Amino acid sequence: MTMQMSRRGQEYLETAQSLLRAARTMTDAAVAARLEMLANDYQRRAEKASTVDAARSSSRSTGAGYEGHL
Repeated sequence: MTMQMSRRGQEYLETAQSLLRAARTMTDAAVAARLEMLANDYQRRAEKASTVDAARSSSRSTGAGYEGHL
């Protein structure tokens, strides 16, 4: 199943892509590795944000309350 990326998720994903681009230009391997780890974290945040946002949107359309937090 393919999930539509929420606006918030898309922003996290764009940040992750920027971090990966920066990591590729680094000559210091330690800095590059840290940037890649940070980019991976932002990719996870993008997926989680989109999942939460989709659940919130779904609950609003059905009239049910959703009190979950990211």
